[in-house]
Amino acid sequence: MGERSPGPPRRAAASVGRGLRRVFHADGADSSGLAPLSYVTVANFACDAILAVALANTLFFSAATAESRGKVALYLLVTVAPFALVAPVIGPALDRLRGGRRLTVSLTFTLRAVLAVILALNFDSWLLYPLALGMLVLSKTFGVVKASITPHVLPAALDLVRTNSRLTMLGHIGGSLVAGALAGAVSWVWGSDGALWLLATIALVAAYVAMTIPAHAEASPEEESATLRMGSGQSLTSGLRAVLTRPLGRQVLADLWAVSMVRFMTGFLTLYLAFVAKAQENATAAEQAGILAIAGVAGGLGTFAGNAVGSRLPLGRPGRITTTAAGAALSAAVVAAFLGTIWAAAVLALIAAACSALGKVALDASIQTDIPDSARSSAFGRSETALQLAWVSGGALGVLLPPDFVVGFSVIAVVGALLFTQSLLTARGSTLVPGFGGNRPRFPGAPRDPRAPGARPLGRMEE
Repeated sequence: MGERSPGPPRRAAASVGRGLRRVFHADGADSSGLAPLSYVTVANFACDAILAVALANTLFFSAATAESRGKVALYLLVTVAPFALVAPVIGPALDRLRGGRRLTVSLTFTLRAVLAVILALNFDSWLLYPLALGMLVLSKTFGVVKASITPHVLPAALDLVRTNSRLTMLGHIGGSLVAGALAGAVSWVWGSDGALWLLATIALVAAYVAMTIPAHAEASPEEESATLRMGSGQSLTSGLRAVLTRPLGRQVLADLWAVSMVRFMTGFLTLYLAFVAKAQENATAAEQAGILAIAGVAGGLGTFAGNAVGSRLPLGRPGRITTTAAGAALSAAVVAAFLGTIWAAAVLALIAAACSALGKVALDASIQTDIPDSARSSAFGRSETALQLAWVSGGALGVLLPPDFVVGFSVIAVVGALLFTQSLLTARGSTLVPGFGGNRPRFPGAPRDPRAPGARPLGRMEE
């Protein structure tokens, strides 16, 4: 008797597997090392989505009801602390970690798997907040380390900007959408514990795949630092100022201010709309979920559209793109403040998400153009940290403001206007805030123009 041919389900699965492999290995990604980085990037998005599903009815929504100041304070701590830890710790650590970035990525997943198992076994205990905090810290750590690895694994057919867009789109589709939907189904059948076991499984697989990233992804001996190491005479303020200033040139810093403004808005909307939904006392649970669904779908479509446009848009003048994106998001916030409706909020979420994705693509292009090759890897890590801080700052404001559309959107319109003005002034050699922006050269290491507005003698911080 001859061998039996595989049935239709098996053939379909094999066909899907081959198709996915072609997507992840296209354009020379298999030989450059981009393919394994793509896999772990999708896994990181998946872990974040699964964690959100697992905690949807506990950590997030219990805080969103604002039943007690204690719960809101704990939620704010869990939201803000990862970024507060990542900013001053991970950037300098990368400068010292010259040969262990692959191991660091692997450890972020291994530790997340361990924490997920512990949380699954102690889901209703006081361990919920610290364990969730730990997983968020590890997720943000991965984002910074990935930004420093990516320049080392570029295929010849892709530049860094297109590569980052590709990683983001793969992450949103394969991680946020597919894994999020799968986690929702698992949570429906087996509860939040089942989703956490799924998270642990994906994280362990990603930890193994991370170690298959080729050795050339590590920092080279001649690679320069893009951080300012804090000496004994430097204050915490000086160190935080270095996150947004050193060693980025004037145009890159202006672009970073513009994109940070949009990230601030997206962070605000993510948390604020949940608080508004839960504050609707006369609305049913389905209506509250509908408010979140409208905003979520709008944000998802905007992110996808922004990355899709950015991957095809000519990027010869990234500063013009970041300014246009920030201006569009700010205009949408002003209109939403006047209208004060859920549909205005949905349009704002759509525009802000699209502008955030498009602005990030342009910012990457600006860094690739203006930052020297030897410092570019670390510069990407530092810019990513600054953007994450902007996102969580907006999210923190969304927790604190009253759940009223007019009030909330008016506040972010004012804050956005200040950040947008700072971006414009930085591009012209001036600043609203002393020490952030001001008279700097376009390219790091170039002499500053003593005739530019706000010129001052070269200080120790800028030598």
